[in-house]
Formats: sequence, structure tokens, C-alpha cells
Amino acid sequence: MPERLKILFLPSWYPSARNSVAGIFVRDHAKAVNLYNDVVVLYSEGVTPLRRKLYEIAENNEEGIRTLRIRYRKSLIPKTSYFIYLFVIFRAFRKLLRDGFKPDVIHAHVYSAGVPAILLGKRYNIPVVISEHFSGFARKSLGCLEKTKAKFVFENADLVCPVSIDLKKHIKNYGIRARFRVVPNTVDMSIFSVAESARTKRDKEDLRKRMLVVALLDSKKGVPYLLEAIAQLRVERDDFILDIVGDGPNRKEYEELANSLGLADIVYFHGTKKKEEVAEFMKQCDFFVLPSLYETFGVVLIEALACGKPVVTTNVGGPNEIVTSEVGKLVPPGNSKSLAKAIDYMLDHYQKYHPEKITRYARNRYSYEAIGREWDNVYRNVLRS
Repeated sequence: MPERLKILFLPSWYPSARNSVAGIFVRDHAKAVNLYNDVVVLYSEGVTPLRRKLYEIAENNEEGIRTLRIRYRKSLIPKTSYFIYLFVIFRAFRKLLRDGFKPDVIHAHVYSAGVPAILLGKRYNIPVVISEHFSGFARKSLGCLEKTKAKFVFENADLVCPVSIDLKKHIKNYGIRARFRVVPNTVDMSIFSVAESARTKRDKEDLRKRMLVVALLDSKKGVPYLLEAIAQLRVERDDFILDIVGDGPNRKEYEELANSLGLADIVYFHGTKKKEEVAEFMKQCDFFVLPSLYETFGVVLIEALACGKPVVTTNVGGPNEIVTSEVGKLVPPGNSKSLAKAIDYMLDHYQKYHPEKITRYARNRYSYEAIGREWDNVYRNVLRS
């Protein structure tokens, strides 16, 4: 076997005590990479009230991965806290060097973390790979400063790895020229897997078919169109319920919409759940729905597929590249009538999809092993070039 490389992850988003689900997909990438190479994560938790120190660096082993978390005080000079952030990143990096960890590759996640990655790469002659996940490119929401930052990062990186072909296209639409290679997100198939007996834990008296949504409840996820579709179906049939897992700024609005549409007895809002609980919801549902208006990838889709569940989702961005006719159905975004038709079909045909084939499809393309090998290939090619 080839010698294991040393890989430094520099993410913009990562799970923390403040937000346990932020950047959880980045941690999955770190676990996948750690199967074949040695990963250290260096993550800034941002401005934090510190009484006596300008900054602090906390180090722990988190799920088998050495993780350094930095926190720093807000600058007394307006609009200069970013320079403290860069300073502390460099201090933490020098700590790693003193400890004997000099990365072979610096791997930043999201262009905003790419700025210190590029500066470190140039200072220490280390190649830099950037993974991009940000939906702002598709929504064309980057302001002038952010466009400049993204252009600087991508055009100075050794390789840029969007999580979908669609995201790559939107990055290019900003006039950015870079070396690209698409590397999708990954799924932990030790958690997300086919249930041995999916219906055993469900209420035996409740024979209604169960569909599931897992999403941040904001305007991008298209939940109102789903609720409207459910209301249309309710006129024709009453053999189903919808579970909604997740929270967000629009949750109260969506709960009120469900009530106003007369859906309170078949639509259940469960709030944020831990990953293991999400997996249990997926194992117990009959099929999964994601009505997004924008989606750079759609990690919840591959999690549902890993559980052997067919999916109904929109043909936007990432989902369009994930879902084939053998694992689900695609519909236009923002169209409740088309969504209702697809759900109506799935309610009658979900059992014709084969769980073992669906989970095999997910394993071959998105498992830790598959994506870990792909990243290993990326790193070694970058080092050779």
C-alpha cells in the first residue's frame, strides 16, 4: 500500500456546540479521507467573547480525527476581525508544524476558508484543493467582495472540486477560470442502511403510507409547494402521512400553512434530530421527498438511498445528477401539481423499487470507501502535477 498522506482540512462550516448540523457533510468527507490518509481538521468557530486572551486553540480527538478549534476576540477596530482570523489560523498551523504534522495537501471546504488555505499553501509550498458546496453561486447571490474572494481562491488553487456538475457550471458563470474536478458528497453507510424489517417498529394499527422530508426549513427547500401538493392529494386519498424533520426560520410559517390547508392530522413537524435519529426516520418511511428550489447536491437524498428508499425530488442541480429512474422520480421545481402527481405515483408504486439495488447504487457511488478512494486519487494526482 502507498504511504498515507497528511491532509489538513480547513472548513468554513463544521459541526460545533453552537450548531451540531452545520457542515456535517464536511465531517463525513474528513472521515472518508481518514480511511486512506491522515486527516487533521483546523476549524475557526469565529468571534467569541474572550476575557483575557486574544484567541484560544482547543484540540481534541473527535470521532477518530484530530481536530483543532480556534476562537478569537472581536477586533476593537471596525471591520478588521478578519485579520485576527487569518493571524490565528497561521498560529494554529505553526503549532501543527511544531508537533510534526506538515500537510502534504491543504484541503479547504468552501471558498471563504480557501483564503487562508491559499496563503498557507504559497508560504509553505503546499498544494491546495478546494471543495465547494455553496448554493450562493447558483442563486447568484455573491456580492462584489465575495466574487473577488472566490476568484482569488479558485484561480490560485491547484484543483477546485465542486460537489456537482451543476455547481461547477454556476462557478464558471462568474467568469472564474480554474482546474475543476467534480467530487460528490458522501454518506456514512454504517448509520444509513437498509432496515432488516422496516415496518416492525411502526404502529401496527397505522397502515398509512409514510413519506419523509429532512430539510432546513427555509425558502430554498420548497416546502410550501409540497404542502400544497399534499393538500391536492388529500382530496383524492387519505392513505398517507408526511413526516418533516428539521428546523429553520420558516418553520412556524409552514406549520401555520399546514393547519390552514387542513393537514394537521397527516403532516407532523419533528424538529431537528441527531443523525442516528434521522436514519431511523428514513428506515421507517416508505419513500423520501425533497422539493428544493435550489440544491448544489442534496446529502439527504444519498442518505435516503443508502437506506434503500426511493425518492421524489426536483430536477435542480445536484438532485438531477443523483436520481435515476431506478431510484426515484424527478419533477420541475416550484410546481405543486407535478409534485402531487409524482407523489401519487410513488404512493402506489414505491414497493416496486428494490431496496437492495438502491442501497448498492448509493454504496458504489457515495460511501466513505468510494469517496475516500476518490480523494486519495485527487491528492496523489495533485502532488504529481
